[in-house]
Amino acid sequence: MPIKIIEGLPVKTRLEAENVFTIDASRAMTQDIRPLRIVILNLMPKKEETELHLLRLLGNTPLQVDIEFLYTETHKSKNTPTSHLQKFYRTLDEIKDERFDGMIITGAPVEKLDFNQVDYIEELEEILKWSETHVFSRFFICWGAQFALNHYYDFDKITLPSKLFGIFKYKNILPSHPLMRGFDDQFEVPQSRHTRMDFSTLDQHPDLKVLSVHPDFGPDILSTSDSRDLYIFGHLEYERDTLRTEYERDVEKGLDTGMPHNYFPDDDSNNPPYFNWKSHGHLLFNNWLNETYQNTYYDLNDLGK
Repeated sequence: MPIKIIEGLPVKTRLEAENVFTIDASRAMTQDIRPLRIVILNLMPKKEETELHLLRLLGNTPLQVDIEFLYTETHKSKNTPTSHLQKFYRTLDEIKDERFDGMIITGAPVEKLDFNQVDYIEELEEILKWSETHVFSRFFICWGAQFALNHYYDFDKITLPSKLFGIFKYKNILPSHPLMRGFDDQFEVPQSRHTRMDFSTLDQHPDLKVLSVHPDFGPDILSTSDSRDLYIFGHLEYERDTLRTEYERDVEKGLDTGMPHNYFPDDDSNNPPYFNWKSHGHLLFNNWLNETYQNTYYDLNDLGK
C-alpha cells in the first residue's frame, strides 16, 4: 500500500522510480481504510535526503501511511530553502490540536554540544511533551534517541576516543520481541557518531528493554516495555552511498576521519561500498509500523484520555 505525501514533494519522482508507491490526498480519499498518521520531525540539515531515506522504508508496507513533516521554528536551516519548509513542512503550532499514530524524530549534527547548548532544545522539549498525549508510538534515531533517553531517563552522553564510523555487527538479544521479528541473530548496522550513552544505570530502568547490542559499543536498539517508544543509535535508514558521502565530506574539510569500517571492499574507496543492512532496515520500519497499527486507537481522539 502507498504512502500519502503532499502533492509536489520533490523526492516523489525518486520514490516512484524505485517502485515506492505514493498517492496524493484525492486518491487517498477513495481508499476505504483508516491510514496510519505519521509525523516526522526532521532535524537533519539536508532535509530532502532524509525525507528520501525515511519515505523509502515507510512506503514498503501493506498499510496506507499518511505522512506529515515537522520542523523547528527556532532554528534557521542553512541547507534547506525556506520555500521548501513552508510548502512541505508544518510547525508544532500548526499541528498541536492533531493526533498521530506515530512520530519519528531524526538525528541531528549537534552531538558534540551539551543538550542545553542546542539552540532549539526548548522547542524540542515542548514537542516531546506534546507528543506524550498526541502520539501513540515514537521512533527516535541517533541523536534523537540520545536526546529522548537523556530527557526521560537522565542518561548522559560520553565522547568516544574516535568517531564510530562504518558498518558494525550487532547481536539480536531479544529475538522474540515484536520489533525484532524476522531479524537474524547478528546483523550489520551503519554507525556515524562521536558519542555514546552512559548506560551504567540501565538496570535501574526496568521499563527499558535492550534489543540489540555490540560487545564493545553497547546497546543500539532499545524499546520501552510497552513497545511504544523505540530508540536506535545506528542508521538502518541509510542508503548505500551515505557513508561514502560523509567520508568524502570529512576528507575535504581536512578532518581526521578514518575510512569507514567494513564498508569498502578491500578498504579501497574506489570500490562500490557494501550494502548489507538494507533488509534489516526494511524489517525494523515494517515491524514498527505493524506494531503501531495493531495497538493504536481506531479513533485517535481517544489518545491522551
